[in-house]
Amino acid sequence: MRNLIKIFLCYALIVVTTSEVAEKFWWKTATFYQIYPRSFKDTDGDGIGDLQGIIQQLPYLKEIGVDATWLSPIFTSPMADYGYDIANFNDIEPMFGTMADFDELIKKSKEIGIKVVLDFVPNHTSDEHEWFIKSTQNDTEYADYYMWHPGKVTENGTRLPPTNWLSVFRGSAWTWNENRQAYYLHQFHYKQPDLNYDNPKVRKAMKDVLRFWVRKGAAGFRVDAVPHVFEIERGSDGNWPDEPRNYLVNDTANYDSLLHIYTKNQPKTLELVYEFREVMNELDEELGGGQHVLVTEAYENISTLMKYYGNETMDGAHLPFNFEFLRHININSDAYVYAQLIHNWLDNMPARYTANWVLGNHDQSRIGTRLSTDRIDLINIMLKTLPGASITYQGEEIGMTDVWISWENTVDPQGCQSNPNEYEYLSRDPSRTPFQWSDGYQAGFTGGNATWLPINTNYNRINVKRERGVAYSHLNVFKQLQILRREKTMRYGAAEVKALSKNIFGIMRFLSGERTFIALLNVGDEYEEINAKSAFSKLTAQLEYILITARSIRRKGDKVSSNHIALYPKEAVVLATISS
Repeated sequence: MRNLIKIFLCYALIVVTTSEVAEKFWWKTATFYQIYPRSFKDTDGDGIGDLQGIIQQLPYLKEIGVDATWLSPIFTSPMADYGYDIANFNDIEPMFGTMADFDELIKKSKEIGIKVVLDFVPNHTSDEHEWFIKSTQNDTEYADYYMWHPGKVTENGTRLPPTNWLSVFRGSAWTWNENRQAYYLHQFHYKQPDLNYDNPKVRKAMKDVLRFWVRKGAAGFRVDAVPHVFEIERGSDGNWPDEPRNYLVNDTANYDSLLHIYTKNQPKTLELVYEFREVMNELDEELGGGQHVLVTEAYENISTLMKYYGNETMDGAHLPFNFEFLRHININSDAYVYAQLIHNWLDNMPARYTANWVLGNHDQSRIGTRLSTDRIDLINIMLKTLPGASITYQGEEIGMTDVWISWENTVDPQGCQSNPNEYEYLSRDPSRTPFQWSDGYQAGFTGGNATWLPINTNYNRINVKRERGVAYSHLNVFKQLQILRREKTMRYGAAEVKALSKNIFGIMRFLSGERTFIALLNVGDEYEEINAKSAFSKLTAQLEYILITARSIRRKGDKVSSNHIALYPKEAVVLATISS
């Protein structure tokens, strides 16, 4: 029988004594809200979301207590990978609006106290970017902006790619370019050629992109696909080595059929992250105010991710995304797993850094689909009561779920480049469907006749308008959690996390001179009674219910003995100590 997990966490505190200090370190306790612009709100009737739609719904972001919104790419793009193939890093995609719209978004967001974080895609450009077009022409300035190789020629004269490297989107990572008479590397879509970061000109150009948008008003960046930015250096013969096979995967076109020891997580990757942070620090000095945040995306092991924070001499990412829950939690995970994953991050993170928690994004199945609709409130309660920053993907606050989309109607290139038997496992379309604002026409997303992806048929029940009027709807539970996060204990307090049984774990937050809060979460299918006082010694004899959900029979304000608390299946509550 497994022992109860009991680890006291000495969480690094920033004691905020002035509003200026609080503003400088705003990101440490921030709620980040990811907007996927294509699917948030459409104002021109083309069935695709736009910047004016985001501007229109800024009051909603304020309503749900958002500190910063992270926008998936809004830059000029042919949309081969829906914005992650960028043809001009310094302009707005006309589908989304204009630079004037962006300026208006920044201005109006600032007026209501919401920061705007942009997506930064350093690994690649679009093949329609001016840099790549000039590189295909062997232009002196741009010839080495990308990864080129003439390939290998067999004895019978057949030309082959230079290595066996594979694209994340299946098949060879090399595509032949007739104009240049060479292969170019693309770790993703063939219309997304990889940049060559061994070229100092590329590094400078991409750092200038960061400077451009921060000076336009961006509060920072989420940095895409960081582990892929470098490959192993060429050998003395000008060639790269093949990657070894992973024989657990039979399909040789599948990305996972190789062990990516030469195309991911190269030593220079961390150096580049540190360089990007230097740019952020430089801009902090130049512009003043709050720090400009750098958030990195890397689905890697804990030891690697801790290095993203920095080292003894260099700062790295303010927040390396914590994907522990995305990678390791499933519908059958018990309380011990949840508690252990929390400790995996906090126990390995040096005290001077800040934790963050991610439960969803535009690349992953939604919480309600992945972990069941019964756990939506529970997951949000966990997300909002843990120390540090939280990241919420649009729609998770109202309990949106995935939409099944047929092979014929799939548009995500990751799904389209597979086959009818495997596309459902690969396609990201189901979690990217339009936001459900109301039970009206097209779920209030657009006034147009069609949408770029289908709207979930459950929009008449799951939508903002309806949930505003239901006391314990997912939306209203989320809003109450956001109010709770304003408490000093929740912002600056220490944390103690432990599993009390196979079904139940607790998160206690405490701060000298303030009330102690405890979230109790029953992830299991069984009713259970627990003695919280014996597990968490700082609790008083009596506790008060501060936050409940539709699964609770208690009411807010009810009192309960801390040594006898009942939780129903999938129920989660927040309680607080009562002063004697």
